Amino acid sequence: MQFSKEHDAFRAMLREFVAHEINPHVDKWEADGDIPLHELFKKLGDLGVLGVEFDPAYGGQGADHLYMMIAAEELGRCASGGVSMAIGVQMMMATPSLQKYGTHELKKKYLEPALRGDVVTSIAVTEPGAGSDVASLKTKAVKDGDDWVINGSKIFITNGTQADWMCLLARTSDEGGYRGMSQIVIDTKAEGFSVARKLDKLGMRSSDTAELRFDDMRVPISNTIGEEGRGFQQQMGQFIVERMFACYGKVGSMQDALDRTRDYLRIRVVNGKPLIANQYIAFKLTELSAQVDMLRVYNLKMAEDYMAGKDTTRQATIGKLQVGRLSREVADLCLQYHGGMGYMEENWTSRFFRDGRLTSIGGGADEVMLQVLSKLDGFTP
Repeated sequence: MQFSKEHDAFRAMLREFVAHEINPHVDKWEADGDIPLHELFKKLGDLGVLGVEFDPAYGGQGADHLYMMIAAEELGRCASGGVSMAIGVQMMMATPSLQKYGTHELKKKYLEPALRGDVVTSIAVTEPGAGSDVASLKTKAVKDGDDWVINGSKIFITNGTQADWMCLLARTSDEGGYRGMSQIVIDTKAEGFSVARKLDKLGMRSSDTAELRFDDMRVPISNTIGEEGRGFQQQMGQFIVERMFACYGKVGSMQDALDRTRDYLRIRVVNGKPLIANQYIAFKLTELSAQVDMLRVYNLKMAEDYMAGKDTTRQATIGKLQVGRLSREVADLCLQYHGGMGYMEENWTSRFFRDGRLTSIGGGADEVMLQVLSKLDGFTP
């Protein structure tokens, strides 16, 4: 698969945006524990980034999926993983189901302003006591006239304190397990919705992450995305897109980290020689760079299959597992090779080390990826 001049121009534009519109502000956003998402998303929306592969009828650009892959890679170069994650939620985690299954009216009301960057969105699935085990969630929506009445709670919700609307997964029948769930667009200004608390995290500190409460929150039944009772299946598809975004983005962030470490080792002199002259160090960096390149090629094949309409569940699952493990190794080595300075909060390596740890947890833990793969490959019933 070849990138066109237009693809290259899009990459250059977004790399410049990250360098000039995001990275100079990251230290403040990290200290504040907050990103001005409405302001940032409006800038991205004006550039057409948020809806780059979405339907032009709703404000998207209608571009091919390679543009989304490029966007994820370049956003991975943000000096804070929390920033790229917040943007990723808007682009590839909260909106794909609405784009694929939503009614025209829902798309005009909720998807279009999200693609323009006029609103902030979020995805509300995870619950206390029901992390990666989505089938055990308990938040319930009961019909009352023309409304759903929603009660329950969600946790670890990215963009949770700033979101204007959310893609909520809730039980809409008494069927157990994966049956009887629906995806519902909820307006966070509606009565009965509240942010219980903002969570304090090891990393991704600039990203606002919240615990939410729903107390007799009323939402129109017409806000149901797709077929009632098929929310679990729709959300599984949305998770695949999320995992693809993680695969793409971490390749960008790991390559950037290795490049920065290489440049540092060229000027860091020990015993009269730059550290990069140590063959062991050079070989370790080379080995990791080669593994990143293999994942990049893997991502290209996955993107090609996705564009061809093929099921990328297995590829996204493998990619998510491997990129999570490799990013931890890259972060550890980059910090190690920066020595004592790498351990200092003032250096980028400490933040990169913290932020990257989430990759093997969020969007499905490594163990869940292995469980999915073992079933797909017939190793477990």
